[in-house]
Amino acid sequence: MNLPLHLGALGSLEAGLIALLIAMLAFAGWNAIGSRQQWPVGRIIALACLTGIVIGAGWDTWNLFYLGMVRLESPLYARLAIAGIHDVQNLGGRVLMEWVGALAGGATGWLLFSKKEGFESPAQSSENTSSEP
Repeated sequence: MNLPLHLGALGSLEAGLIALLIAMLAFAGWNAIGSRQQWPVGRIIALACLTGIVIGAGWDTWNLFYLGMVRLESPLYARLAIAGIHDVQNLGGRVLMEWVGALAGGATGWLLFSKKEGFESPAQSSENTSSEP
């Protein structure tokens, strides 16, 4: 995201909430497309979560991957890599909160925006299918 948020745990929480909102809006968009195409709900939730992760957590996830996998043999390269990252000390926690927020946003979007008419509990469905004499 690379937004100028707070540092530390508060910044990680803010980034997670932003990813949650992005995934909820993505669910609303994918639900509009998927309901016309008659997609299963699982596909819509997965696409919303993936969209939330890519948009909400993509940049910080890439920075975490880059710092862990690329050899920063020179102090100059290390300084250049770290200079573009907001809150380097809490990058791992920030990425974790963004991923959790995006996944929770997909589920929350499903709870808020999906049509509730076709859903019933397993107990209700077993009562409807049982044939009594």
